[in-house]
Amino acid sequence: QVQLMESGGDLVQPGGSLKLSCAASGIIFSRAAMAWYRQAPGKERELVANIFSGYNTRYADSVKGRFTIFRDNAKNTVHLEMNNLKPDDTAVYYCKAYGPRRAGGPSGDYWGQGTQVTVSS
Repeated sequence: QVQLMESGGDLVQPGGSLKLSCAASGIIFSRAAMAWYRQAPGKERELVANIFSGYNTRYADSVKGRFTIFRDNAKNTVHLEMNNLKPDDTAVYYCKAYGPRRAGGPSGDYWGQGTQVTVSS
């Protein structure tokens, strides 16, 4: 069974920093495309950042220059470093994987349960 577990969400002041982490199991992590999404109250879930199996990255315009996504294939983890946080960054942040299961079968989409980030003074 594929499992994703996020951690690192917290309450921080504007201008502060946080590092989110996502630990994956049950997938061939080195072949998986990973992403961070977020969903604020009353808004649709939006893509924040991607990191692909070849380590290429993409970012939403709203976070470019402030957030950094990176992965550690040896530890089956993906991280999101968030700097200069703004109140509009407040959301539940979700880790997503697309890749093959270690048990076999076609690749699929898998989601974590989310971690709350609140930016407020």
